[in-house]
Amino acid sequence: MDPRIREHAQTIAEHSTGIESGDNVVIAAPAAAEELVVALHEECAERGANPVYTNSSSRASRAFLRNREGDFETPEHLLAMYEEMDVYIAVRGDANASETADVDPETNAAYRRAMQPVLQERLSKTWCLTQFPTSGNAQLAGMSTDAYQNFVWDAVSLDWDEQYEHQQQMVEILDDADEVRIAAGEETDVTMSVAGNAAINDKGEKNLPGGEVFTAPVRDSVEGEVHFDMPLYRQGREIEDVRVRFEDGRVESYSAGRNEEVLDGVFDTDEGARYLGELGIGMNRAIDTFTYNMLFDEKMGDTVHMAVGSAYPDTVGEENEVNQSAEHVDMILDMSEKSVIEVDGDVVQRDGTFVFEDDFE
Repeated sequence: MDPRIREHAQTIAEHSTGIESGDNVVIAAPAAAEELVVALHEECAERGANPVYTNSSSRASRAFLRNREGDFETPEHLLAMYEEMDVYIAVRGDANASETADVDPETNAAYRRAMQPVLQERLSKTWCLTQFPTSGNAQLAGMSTDAYQNFVWDAVSLDWDEQYEHQQQMVEILDDADEVRIAAGEETDVTMSVAGNAAINDKGEKNLPGGEVFTAPVRDSVEGEVHFDMPLYRQGREIEDVRVRFEDGRVESYSAGRNEEVLDGVFDTDEGARYLGELGIGMNRAIDTFTYNMLFDEKMGDTVHMAVGSAYPDTVGEENEVNQSAEHVDMILDMSEKSVIEVDGDVVQRDGTFVFEDDFE
C-alpha cells in the first residue's frame, strides 16, 4: 500500500474526526477507494472503534434512479443506522465521473427531497468528506493518474495548524461584520448581510482538504447579480457560465451556457433551493489547479463560492433563520482580476489578495 494512503487515513481518524474507543463509524466509499477503506479499518481497530463499510456505487445509484416508478420514500433503515452512528466518513472516487449523466434532473430532485431527513441526521454527527485519487477523477481533471494522486495527497497533508492561522485573519474580519459585497468583472455585484451569523475556519475537518472561511447570509438579504464564471460538475454533467439574479434573498432569474436543465432541477427541488445557504472564501493556495471537483475547487485561493440550498446550522445565529433545503449546490467565481470583497464598506480583498497579506495594495 502506498504509505500516503495510511497517512490519509490517519489524518481522517485523528485530525478530522477524532475517532475514539467505542465510536460507531460508518464509512461510505466506492470500490475504487478500497485501500483507503482498509487503512481506515486499521485506524478504527487501533482506536477501539466499530466500523461499518457501505459501498457508494454511482452505477447502482443510476440503476435505481432510472428504473424507479412512483414516489421515493425516506429509507428508514438507513436513517436508523445513522441515528446509531457517532462518526460518518464519506470518500469520493469515481471510476466514471459521468455515470449519472442520463438521470433526469427532476428524478434527482425528488430523490433528494426523500433523503433530506437522512442528510440532516448525518450532518448532526461528526463527519468528514474526502477524496480518493481514482483514474476517473484524474481524467476529469485532465491529469495523469500519478499527477492526480500527487495533487490529492499533497492537498490533504497540508500543515493544518498553519493554514488555520492564515484563515483566522479572515474569520476575525467577518465575525463583527454586518454587510459583505462581492464585485467582479462587469457582471457580478452582490451584497448580503451576515449580521449575527458566524464565520467558520475550515482547517480540514468536515472537508478534507479544507482551506476556506465560510458563513451564511441572512436569508432574505441577498441582492444583486452574480456571474459564476468557473464551471461546476453536477449529476455527471458540466454546467458553464451560470448567471443568477437575487431579489430579497431569492433567486428570481438564472441562466447557464450549458446544461441549464440541471439548474432547473436544482432550483425546483424546494423553496429553500432558491436561497443562498453559504458564502465561502477560498484561501488554500496549495490548491492551484481547477479539477472539476468542488471539494478542491471551492478551496482555491483567489475564488469565492456561494451555495444555494441548505445552510450549515453552525453558521447561523440564534436570531436568524436557518435556510433548509434538500439541495446544497456550490458555484464558484474567479476573484483574481478586477474584483473586490468589501466588508462594511472596507476593501478586504482586491484581485485575490487579502488586506492582511504583504502584497496588498
